[in-house]
Amino acid sequence: MQHPESSQSGGPAAASGADLVVDLRRLGAGMLAQVGGKAANLGELLSAGLPVPEGFCLTTDAYRLVTGAPDAVNPDLAAVHAALRTAQGGAGQPDSAAPETPANGIPAPETSALDNPALDIPALAAKARAAVVSAMLPPEVSAAVERAYGQMGPDVPVAVRSSATAEDLPFASFAGQQDTYLNVVGAAAVLEAVRKCWASLWTDRATTYRASLGIDPAEVALAVVVQRMADVETAGVLFTANPITGRRNEAVIDASPGLGEAVVSGAVNPDHFVVDPAAGRVLERRQGDKKIAVLAVPGGGTHTVDATDHAGFCLTDRQAVDLARLGLKAEQHFGAPQDLEWAISRGGALWLTQSRPITTLYPVPRRRDGAPGTRAYLCFSLAQGLTRPITPMGRAAIRQIASAVARTAKIPVTDPREGPPAYADAGQRIFIDFTTPIRSTVGRAILPRVFDVMEARSAAVMRRLFDDPSFAITLRTPLPLLRRVLPAAARAGVPEGVLRGIFRPQAALRRLDRFTRDFETALELDLGATSQVGGGPSARDRLAHAEGLLQRRLFTIVPAILPLAALGFGMLGVAGKLLGGNRWDDLQGVLRGLPNNVTTDMDLELWRLAAAIRDDPGSRAFLAGKGTAALAAAHRAGGLPPRLEAGLSRFLDRYGHRAVAEIDVGMPRWSDNPAHILGVLANYLRLEDPDLAPDVQFSCAAEAAEAQVERLAAEAATKGRIRGALVRAALRRARLFAGLRELPKYQLVLGLAEVRRQLQHVGADLEAAGTLDQAEDIFFLDFAEVSEALDTATGAGPAGPGASQTGDRLRALVAERRADYGRELGRRHIPRVLLTDGTEPEAAQTAAAGITEGTLTGSPASAGTVTGVARVILDPVGAHLEPGEILVAPSTDPGWTPLFLTAGGLVMEMGGANSHGAVVAREYGIPAVVGVPDATGRISTGQEITVDGGAGTIVPA
Repeated sequence: MQHPESSQSGGPAAASGADLVVDLRRLGAGMLAQVGGKAANLGELLSAGLPVPEGFCLTTDAYRLVTGAPDAVNPDLAAVHAALRTAQGGAGQPDSAAPETPANGIPAPETSALDNPALDIPALAAKARAAVVSAMLPPEVSAAVERAYGQMGPDVPVAVRSSATAEDLPFASFAGQQDTYLNVVGAAAVLEAVRKCWASLWTDRATTYRASLGIDPAEVALAVVVQRMADVETAGVLFTANPITGRRNEAVIDASPGLGEAVVSGAVNPDHFVVDPAAGRVLERRQGDKKIAVLAVPGGGTHTVDATDHAGFCLTDRQAVDLARLGLKAEQHFGAPQDLEWAISRGGALWLTQSRPITTLYPVPRRRDGAPGTRAYLCFSLAQGLTRPITPMGRAAIRQIASAVARTAKIPVTDPREGPPAYADAGQRIFIDFTTPIRSTVGRAILPRVFDVMEARSAAVMRRLFDDPSFAITLRTPLPLLRRVLPAAARAGVPEGVLRGIFRPQAALRRLDRFTRDFETALELDLGATSQVGGGPSARDRLAHAEGLLQRRLFTIVPAILPLAALGFGMLGVAGKLLGGNRWDDLQGVLRGLPNNVTTDMDLELWRLAAAIRDDPGSRAFLAGKGTAALAAAHRAGGLPPRLEAGLSRFLDRYGHRAVAEIDVGMPRWSDNPAHILGVLANYLRLEDPDLAPDVQFSCAAEAAEAQVERLAAEAATKGRIRGALVRAALRRARLFAGLRELPKYQLVLGLAEVRRQLQHVGADLEAAGTLDQAEDIFFLDFAEVSEALDTATGAGPAGPGASQTGDRLRALVAERRADYGRELGRRHIPRVLLTDGTEPEAAQTAAAGITEGTLTGSPASAGTVTGVARVILDPVGAHLEPGEILVAPSTDPGWTPLFLTAGGLVMEMGGANSHGAVVAREYGIPAVVGVPDATGRISTGQEITVDGGAGTIVPA
């Protein structure tokens, strides 16, 4: 029985809703709402023929009878529900947040009821527990439990476990949130344990966890599992995939004598086994001290004893392999790696007592050609500074751009909508198969050096893969690469462009300016070529235009702009060679205050707008007195003060195509929702010191950089006038062209914004036709699905019931993908590199990197030292950053950089010396360290830290 890794389904048909007690053998995943995750999974194990102790489930109907749900909820419990629901409704949505988020269909990440300071979860949870414990037990409930328990035999020892409807789900790890009672003997004791399980639904921990996920408290109910207990000799837990390294071909077992509670609760250091179940081999074994054991007490209950015989292993290798293979059968049944609890009886029988999906594993990219062997995938999303998931349409757009890149390099692409062979999706992020480059001598020489300055942690992972026999070199000549790259570069005019940049730099810039203007003109839809006579373009025209831009137009940016940007950094290297020695610190100063940087220009334009607002009392008061949501609404209604309205409109006319996570066409642009920009303007008004004004800082940086050019040229001239002249020429070209590194993405995003605009029109037509519920739903489909939707809406497809079914199916698909997207927003860890066996090479390291006596280390990005208060920001929209605070972020793209103008320093989890955030930080003279593992988790808002951008260290005060 196979299922997607993200779900567990199947099993026997659901029992009647009127049943209070159901035998475990009758349960399945389709009964989740009635019996909860734990019980449903046990039923699935039994249906797969796996060994599970007999038992029954007291359904959620019993809990609802006791609490009066849903019509006459116990008053105290109803008050708790109301308080939690109110807090969750406002969580993460203060006045400073944008209310348009749901309408745009893109939820904001990292928000929950826990952000509400007025929420007192311990008090609410205690009130709920008291209400449940004091509630009267209906006679029909006690009778049903007594009858089912009696059928198991007289005074049978049982385990009584909670089974919550929000527990053991594929997308949330609720393990251990509710209570378990072992070795319960007698009907009265079973009923008492049931009542305690019900109350444990409202522990502080469980209530907090549900609130953090936004789960409606009224929708949560508890079933209870009652299972016969075996005469246990050894017990523990089993992961069918390695939860540390991610390897899917390794099972991990922790075992200890006695009941499994000692292992589950962490009260004992267990024996540890890593097993290859397919090969039947124990790969690793580590003996634990096993100093205590939890044992059953005759007559009921358990006690903890000091273990008298804890020498040696408590499992044989044969038992470990048998357990791993049993777990593999469970994984194959559910279609996803499992976290199981198990027990071995004194007679040697193996039993599975619980199963839940391992929710922490990152999904593995699937190679489309199905070829054997391990492949290595690089996370393109992280390389772009994007940690959040990408919408289905966003990924579909990038697939088409990637296809254009591949075709230019003469790489076969079967279907542009599917992307080139190297493209893969996993966890709603984009991954690129880079196995071939790291198996070649050229790839090994180039890739790590590129990533050293773009994303240093990825470069370190690549170098570790060089020692892996799975990625041994198979290509030792550069000829195949040159045969692809050189003709493509020649066709695109790259050599001429580079030579022009060297010998006629101003002419190169003029030519580039013409290209960007022609590019912007070419983005517009040719109304004369539309299919509708006498009217505007049809939805089909707009869809075709959007795909045409992606497949044919947007990639022209790369050969037109990127060579000049690369030339800028190449000239820096030439100057370094001429100067001799390691001169990076000196050369870094040349890159401050760079001209021709569209991102810097944008930020300074925004600062100038803030300065104009500061001089206008009406605009200043209006901006300071309202949250960004209200300000954005006023802008849409034309209700901002005139100076603010005019300035904002001018800014959006030029830069409104930009956004946070802007490579995703599914993300709203600033022109759709300027709340982020309005919030940044409000932050700028808090900067009082004129000497710290960003335009002043930028001018000073540019002057210092020009002076540095002259100093270095003069130094080189001491070794010869020609050498000095060459250094001066190289550094001036470096300054002239290095800022262009931001231009390709700027132009790309301009094109993507036009693609988005055309798709919004198509979505509006589909909404009007009733095919989609709202126009923004289009971003949760791909191009083929939108084409199918247009067939349905325009009557080009099958008529009659089939058309209605297509619309229903697409709407259901959108709803499912929205839910999946919302869950992926909560994922904090995304691997930089992932192998097809599930291994995450960075996580496979045994020692944590970058920790020395509390000091955090990363890549030096912008020299200077600053001590200040940290502000951890995971999403810049609506973020508040006081002037001088040190910004700590997972990554940044141009949507973040307006915050840099008031930041005292920068710390990022991702990036390298030439990543976007590092370049902008240098231009503004902000000390910065990038590539710091788990910086947002190890640094807290309000913590005082010292950032040394030259040494690459962060020292807590």
